[in-house]
Amino acid sequence: MASTHVNTRVQKHRAALRRAGLRPVQIWVPDTRREGFAEECRRQSRLAAEADAADSDMQQWMDEALTDLDGWSA
Repeated sequence: MASTHVNTRVQKHRAALRRAGLRPVQIWVPDTRREGFAEECRRQSRLAAEADAADSDMQQWMDEALTDLDGWSA
């Protein structure tokens, strides 16, 4: 019986959010507790670092773009 009250409250809350122009979205993210997660993060980070080191033109372009944005404000 108590769950009916909770369900009604949740339905009202969701209806109010929809009236406010919002919609529910389900997002799946990696499970950081999964075995091997940290190792995979290190592997991908290493690959990204190697790619950055191998492409000095890209790094120079990014540095210049950052310098251009330094005085910019929204």
